[in-house]
Amino acid sequence: MTAQSIRDAALFHFARDGYEGASLRAIADEVGIKKPSIYAHFSGKEDLFMHTLDHAFQEVRRHILEFFREHAHLPMEQRLRKLPDWFEQEYQDHASARLMLRNCYYPPPDLYTPVMDLVYPFLDGMERALSRLLQRAIRQGEHPSVPAEQVAIAYMTFLDGITVEIIYGSSRRYKRRLNAAWPVFWHGVRSLNEQARSIVPEGDLTS
Repeated sequence: MTAQSIRDAALFHFARDGYEGASLRAIADEVGIKKPSIYAHFSGKEDLFMHTLDHAFQEVRRHILEFFREHAHLPMEQRLRKLPDWFEQEYQDHASARLMLRNCYYPPPDLYTPVMDLVYPFLDGMERALSRLLQRAIRQGEHPSVPAEQVAIAYMTFLDGITVEIIYGSSRRYKRRLNAAWPVFWHGVRSLNEQARSIVPEGDLTS
């Protein structure tokens, strides 16, 4: 139980102060233990940080999946459009989202490789999950036929381009980019469908 309490306290401190700025003494004080007691559960600050960051990624992944389950009644277009608004609020409300997102863009230099070993599987997993959602929507006739994997990758790229404003910009700048980019993105998705429909199968050609 103490290890979880330490990790929960560390989540708040690492999300607020970053890896370099967070203090093990402050984390221990919040839990109500002495600083050396941390070493009974974690080998040091780096070990605690990586366990905490891994937990943050798992929490965000779980929350995203919950978002899609809770909004399963909506058309795919509306679900994809609502996700950026939801994620901005998630960033404001949950330390796990703040810690995860900041380390996606600005990992501690000394921990770059192990942090990226968490970031890339997370992003790849989100792309695969989104691709499966699109494929299911297409099979059920809910969504026009499009190359699901291509759209999933493009959507993740779209999110990446606007999400940086959550960290370095402001809510106003974030919403401005989102509202400008979304119609262009979705127009491109519709265009992919129109292109696919315009291709005449060889068997339909007449001499």
